[in-house]
Amino acid sequence: MNGQPNRLDTADRHLQGSAIDRSKPLRFRLDGRTINGFAGDSVLSAALASGIASVGLHNGSPLALSSRFAPPIALAQNQRLPLPMARTPAIDGAEFVSVGGNGYRAHWAKATMRLLRPSTSLDLRLDGTHRMAGPWLDAAPTSAGTADLVVVGGGVAGMAAALAAAKLGNRVTLLEAGPVLGGNARFFGSQEGEESPDASIARLSAAVAAKDAITVLLDAEVFAVRPGRVRVHVVRHDGELTADVVEITAPRIILATGAYERLPVFPGNRLPGVIGALEAFHRADRHGVWAGRSAMLAIASSPAYRLAMLASDAGIIVQKICDARPDPQSRFIEFSKAYGIPLAAGLAPVMAETTRSGLSVTLQLAIGDYSRLEPAQAVETLVVCGGWQPDLSLWHLAGGQSRWNAERRRLEAVEGPEGIRLAGSAAGYLSKQACLQSGQDAVAALYNRARKPVSELLIDPIYETPDGATPMAPPRIDGPPGYLDGGLSCIAMPVDTRPGWRRLLPFASPLPTWSLAEQKHALAIGDVAAGVQLQAIPAESAGIVAQERSAIHGALETVPPRAPEPDLPLVPNYLIGRFGPHPVLWTITAAEPRALEVGGLLFVNSDQSKPHQAIGAVVRADANSAIALIGKPTIVPGEGATLREQGRPVAVRLVAPYSR
Repeated sequence: MNGQPNRLDTADRHLQGSAIDRSKPLRFRLDGRTINGFAGDSVLSAALASGIASVGLHNGSPLALSSRFAPPIALAQNQRLPLPMARTPAIDGAEFVSVGGNGYRAHWAKATMRLLRPSTSLDLRLDGTHRMAGPWLDAAPTSAGTADLVVVGGGVAGMAAALAAAKLGNRVTLLEAGPVLGGNARFFGSQEGEESPDASIARLSAAVAAKDAITVLLDAEVFAVRPGRVRVHVVRHDGELTADVVEITAPRIILATGAYERLPVFPGNRLPGVIGALEAFHRADRHGVWAGRSAMLAIASSPAYRLAMLASDAGIIVQKICDARPDPQSRFIEFSKAYGIPLAAGLAPVMAETTRSGLSVTLQLAIGDYSRLEPAQAVETLVVCGGWQPDLSLWHLAGGQSRWNAERRRLEAVEGPEGIRLAGSAAGYLSKQACLQSGQDAVAALYNRARKPVSELLIDPIYETPDGATPMAPPRIDGPPGYLDGGLSCIAMPVDTRPGWRRLLPFASPLPTWSLAEQKHALAIGDVAAGVQLQAIPAESAGIVAQERSAIHGALETVPPRAPEPDLPLVPNYLIGRFGPHPVLWTITAAEPRALEVGGLLFVNSDQSKPHQAIGAVVRADANSAIALIGKPTIVPGEGATLREQGRPVAVRLVAPYSR
């Protein structure tokens, strides 16, 4: 397709791009380059269709452009209004620029090179000062709203919850980050005897539209939740492109935020051409975008087989499906065999490298104690799926707690704040029917109505193999970075850069233990789950780490701290109850002159380091002292303690109880 090499030409088949109107082509500019698209495209989908595959270099390696990793943009004539690429509609004739980084204008030579050889990268400097997180995350609300109930997430569980609450006579605001209602139901499909996803979405969407008591906001991403309050960034295009941070107050909140796709960890797992199965589905299903004309799948979860069949129907050559599980069984697998797609069990990627024509992927066969490396294979696109994690990001921000489930290898919600409930996949449910029922149950729980048990009817594991462990491959000094997650955190596995002969010496000192639990860096929930599997986070501390680290906005580089908003409490919600029932605020100072950092954990002594052993945390800091929330039963002024920052122990002194 002219100017859109990654656009599927499947107007009469699957993955046709249901959101776009191919009869209405459009053209705009992004950082000086021409982007072609159609009405219904987002800026991101049009850029991907036009061949843009990378954001820029990070640690010397290109990072793929995706819905979870895309720079903020703005209209050239209004750069004070930052916008998200994934939620901003493509506008014919518009001029967009990247916000906050050094893009094509960083050097005149880049513009010249583009004329000679079109680039597939946005060429942003990710190792420098470029901040990928949206500036609206730190912005004060520009408007306000009220509701009896706010439902976050417009999938089947969220819509069911909104309808149940409206039926009780409540005013409901339903917030959906995507351009349409329905969530991920169409990706996962349905079990035998269930209503089809398309039928469920159509039925629920029509019912929601018919309810005057339900207000729906699309392209509305919630980024902060506290009991009684929700902050959401909303993009609107009603003749004029606008974006607002809206604070909605509501006594009851339901989080139906769905499931989070885990990224298999191996060197090169975020190169252009590597894509998660869920993202690949939504790109193709909504906008008809698919890079290349051939693909290989490397997965540990059965629903991804559906994508292989849909891609095959759309004309994509599916070279092979590699399943890390040793003997997977699924109805989807049987369907894939009928398509003639080659299947291989016990195979997982251990490295991907870029080539002129795409990727070179090295796989490892591992069944029981047997293991061997397979010859590298050339592919255009590598679709990966490491299983699913309930998306508890907002739950943690609201003060909700979670616990690591070793059997299912995921974090699961436990106690939460009053007035907030989970529903659907975020609550851990797997089947569509259970997700629907859980939305209704969440409303019943919030309004103290009679509750019916949620029935989770799953196919017997003999016939439907559960998800396997997310594949993990060790880092390589001669390979690209291997990241723990596909979002903004950009945390890669550490690499031992010492020469091989030095590592083999009998007196060679071991590398320091890698501990994600003690890092101040923001962690996505995928980072935490991967950290547990890599033993960089103790399993018993995973819930605490996820709750505390998710409360810090992610950025590729440390940015100067902002002054706290006047209405923010001294003790954030996620620390309430963390250090016992009666913690006390104390002023503390370092034993040696130095500034202390907010978020550092306090321990009785330097021998302790695990988060669940902490007695307190720093909640405010200035140049000379800090305020810490401490839950130790008895404290004597002048008493010593240990603060851990970036894994290092810092001796501190507890000066006196804090008073305003």
